[in-house]
Formats: sequence, structure tokens, C-alpha cells
Amino acid sequence: MKLWLAAALALTVVACAPRSDDRDDARGRGAQPSVAPPASAAAPAPPSAPPSVGARPRIAVLGDSLTAGLGVPKAAAYPSLLQEHLDADRLDFEVVNAGVSGDTSAGGLARLDWALDGDVRVLIVALGANDGLRGLPAEELRRNLAEIIERAQARGITVVLAGMEAPPNYGRDYIISFHTVYPTLAAHYRVAFVPFLLQGVAGHDALNQPDGIHPTAAGARIVADNVWAVLKPIAEARRRPTT
Repeated sequence: MKLWLAAALALTVVACAPRSDDRDDARGRGAQPSVAPPASAAAPAPPSAPPSVGARPRIAVLGDSLTAGLGVPKAAAYPSLLQEHLDADRLDFEVVNAGVSGDTSAGGLARLDWALDGDVRVLIVALGANDGLRGLPAEELRRNLAEIIERAQARGITVVLAGMEAPPNYGRDYIISFHTVYPTLAAHYRVAFVPFLLQGVAGHDALNQPDGIHPTAAGARIVADNVWAVLKPIAEARRRPTT
């Protein structure tokens, strides 16, 4: 418990830096800065449709700006680094980066069908950073993630759930309830679990960009290693049989 709580205390802001007008508006209200659109706003439009990859099965990574790779070259974002691992081990999968900056778990759920387009064999769910930053109810996070998992599993897709921690702004009770969502869902649905996506990166200045929010290229490599440790045996088990 001490480890994840320390990480939560270090992770005071995550996911997507607010625009300057958002910051000014937040200061005027005395509120915490927000990185996601208001709940009443439409979910962010996804980027262009996942590229056609022919016959190669897919691994989709559903997330926010931590997945999209805000602030680093596309090749340095952790989904691209997962592709490097797969290629090096001759595991014939194509990684689709389905990260959208500012997305909450509700936003990810809203565009799930887009993320699962094509022959998706594995779905990595890396959502919740913006839920925690906005102080959204942990029960809402649980419901959204549960529906994502259930819908993916109904298609025969293997799910990897990446945990996130809430910032300390909303108090210990919220931090605990938020934290508990991830291991509880992983156990209930028997999905592979990355306990904390930013393990070894959050709170380390040298591994984060000047905003203190998004990993540098070096930090993204650690994030990729965190995910790869769980993804590798799944990819090996789900590889296509050779003929």
C-alpha cells in the first residue's frame, strides 16, 4: 500500500496538459485544473481510422495522452515501443495506438467500437488518469472499465488492464476507492493486470517532460517495459500457428 500511495502523491497531474484558457478559467473559479472536456461535452473525436494492416492481427491500446504520446515523437510513444518488442521477438502483431488526449474512461467506452475495428486479438486498457484528475466518482470509472472489458471479452479478445492512481487532491478515501477499482476488476474478469502504468516514472523529474505530467522518451520506454512484461506471454500464446 505504501508504494502505490507514494506514487499517487507524486502523481498530482496526469494525462493531458490544459490549455491556457482552461487554466485561467480554473483559477477564476478556484477549481482544480481539468484536462478533459466537461461531462456534458461530446467525447473527443478519435484520430483517423486505424490503418489497414492486411492480415496481421492487432493489439489495440485504448488510452489517453499517456498512450497517444503527447510531447514525444510518435515512434517514442509506448505503443510504438511495444511494436518494437513484438518485432524483435518475431511476434506477428500490429499495434494500434488508440490513445486520445483528454479522454476519460467514458470517452474510451464511447469510441470502443472504433478501437476494436479489424482483427483485434488483444486490447490494452489504459484509462482513468483524467477520471482521477477531475475527481469523477470511482464507481463511474468501475462501470465504464467493466463495460469495456465485457464487450471486448464477448468478442473473444484478451484484455490487459493497466492500473492508474488518483492524485491526492481529493483525499485519502477517494485515492483508496480509485485504486481499488483496478485490481478488483482484474480479479473479477480474470484479465491480465499491469498494477500501475507509470510505475518507475511518476514523480521522477528526469523521466518526465517539463510539465511534470507526460513521460519523456526515456520514461515512455519504462512504461513500455511495464506493459511488455505482461503482454509478452499473452502475445506468445495468441500468436498465429505456423503452417
